Amino acid sequence: MLAVTIRAHGGPEALAVEDVPRPAVGAPGDVVVSLKAAALNHLDLFVLRGLPGAALPFPHVLGADGAGVVEAVGPAVTRVKPGDRVLLNPGVSCQACEACLGGEQSLCATYRLLGEHLPGTFAEAVCVPQWNVYPVPDGVSWTDAAAFPLVHLTAWRMLATRAAVRPGETVLIWGIGGGVALAALGIAKLLGATVIVTSSSDAKLERARALGADLALNHASSDVPKELRRLLGGRGVNVVVDSIGEATWDKSLRALAPGGRLVTCGGTSGPKVVTDVRRMFWYHYTLMGSTMGNAREFAEIVDLLGRGALRPVVDGVTPIREARHAFERLAAGGQFGKLVLEIAA
Repeated sequence: MLAVTIRAHGGPEALAVEDVPRPAVGAPGDVVVSLKAAALNHLDLFVLRGLPGAALPFPHVLGADGAGVVEAVGPAVTRVKPGDRVLLNPGVSCQACEACLGGEQSLCATYRLLGEHLPGTFAEAVCVPQWNVYPVPDGVSWTDAAAFPLVHLTAWRMLATRAAVRPGETVLIWGIGGGVALAALGIAKLLGATVIVTSSSDAKLERARALGADLALNHASSDVPKELRRLLGGRGVNVVVDSIGEATWDKSLRALAPGGRLVTCGGTSGPKVVTDVRRMFWYHYTLMGSTMGNAREFAEIVDLLGRGALRPVVDGVTPIREARHAFERLAAGGQFGKLVLEIAA
């Protein structure tokens, strides 16, 4: 089958589109999905460049997000049948440990992600456990089904579960235009928050306003914490969504109101941050990490997708054979929304 692979780490030039063995049912609970579409995430860039301590068997198939048609199932599969339209939960857990049985699959000691630790979705087929496949809601396109899972699960857990955003609160989201940030914008509005976004691109800020952002600040030309306090009557925001890390961490803390919560799912500008612990304890800040989500949360967001309450923002669709172009656009940071690979018409 055709797949987007790497045989060494590097930039987009290290990508190959080549034939690899097609997966088959290996365990009783396995499901083989014939993929129609898959979507890029920043995770794919990190895997391409190489993650510390991660040794991959080459060739490695990239891709965490995907949607398609069930091709084959193992004898123990009860959730789906061949011919069903499904989308994938990218996080694979053991389903048997204390964390999994307690409903916290993303805290499983063997938690792995498609495309990072396991063969991914940038291929004509993928094999996953039955617990990772969910029916595509009626009326949802292959493009939207593929673009939806990872970023919306990540943002839902950050805002609805970890930060527990309440109606009337104010949420700051750094770097609008990326998948998680745009998902966070939609979710924060759904939860009844006032949403402030930032970008260094005025064009992206204008598009974010059209999607419901209440305030939009250019972080390249303004001091965001200072401007927020001017606009908010001297107070900061209740919640900051920060997946950038080193470049924004101090500003995120200075943007918080007393009792505020900062929630992070990544560090695209670097992993090492400095926290003034005096501000943290004096103002009763809560700093939270968040990774992916659990099965209950995934079912919740798929239901919201089906009801039209949440929809991914898609920047563009690229044929799988031209995957390198999509990676180059993602690496350049020019996209607004998800970049999707069309695998089969």
